[in-house]
Amino acid sequence: MAIIAIQNLTYHYPQTTQPALQDLSFQVEEGEFVAVIGANGAGKSTLCYALTGFAPHFFRGEMSGQVLVAGLDTRHTPLEELMLVAGLVFQNPGNQISGAKFTVYEEIAFGLENLGVPPAEMRPRIDRIMALTGITDFANRSPYALSGGQQQRVALASILVMEPKLLVLDEPTSQLDPIGSREVFETIRAMSKQGMTVIMAEHKLEWVATFADRVIALANGEIILNGPPAEVLTSPLLIEHHIGQTRYTTVAKQAQAEQLWPPERALPVVIDEAEAGFRAYKK
Repeated sequence: MAIIAIQNLTYHYPQTTQPALQDLSFQVEEGEFVAVIGANGAGKSTLCYALTGFAPHFFRGEMSGQVLVAGLDTRHTPLEELMLVAGLVFQNPGNQISGAKFTVYEEIAFGLENLGVPPAEMRPRIDRIMALTGITDFANRSPYALSGGQQQRVALASILVMEPKLLVLDEPTSQLDPIGSREVFETIRAMSKQGMTVIMAEHKLEWVATFADRVIALANGEIILNGPPAEVLTSPLLIEHHIGQTRYTTVAKQAQAEQLWPPERALPVVIDEAEAGFRAYKK
């Protein structure tokens, strides 16, 4: 069943002449993990805002078309109602930390407190999410005493603990090292396996190739590709629109040009596929 249904979505920010999003239409099934890729300015963040109602409610731009999330029309549903269904993790965790709490534990509890969740229910939810995101050891520290990467995990935990049906992430690993990035992707994948729908705007294509069910590529506010990672991430359109490809695809393309890649074999997007291809050539 589709939890997201977007039809002919176009969005202009105030005092701009070119739309940030142009005539987007697609659906996302419940429990699907969809990565959104594109160069800077392609419209990734704006799509995240449209899915969670920040566009047009917060940014006050001009929107046409329709965005339905769990049956709610985001243009006509108040933000406070949408937040119970769709959670947004910003690229900069400083934009998400409330500043109203002294410890990480209290910060993660903040949203549940506002909803009136009983403490007996709240504590195990917080403990589980802190363990999932690897921040249990930071429970009694100030959110502002953490590194940028650690703050991003706190921001992620504060949304996950609310158990939204849809999790929307705007480049959540931008401040994380490779180990931290993998941990975040694995956490998000685990939540997806439990039934949470995930939309993630992301630049790190190797992680996208490994964890996403589907990839949507944007350029100039339009969808140029929409399909499985193996199909989208090997398309020459990604080079044409300055998005790039995974290092494994790039190396295999060079080998293919030098006739060092099996001609019948598809280009790889992850390391296992690249290794198998080069082993097959040796045979």
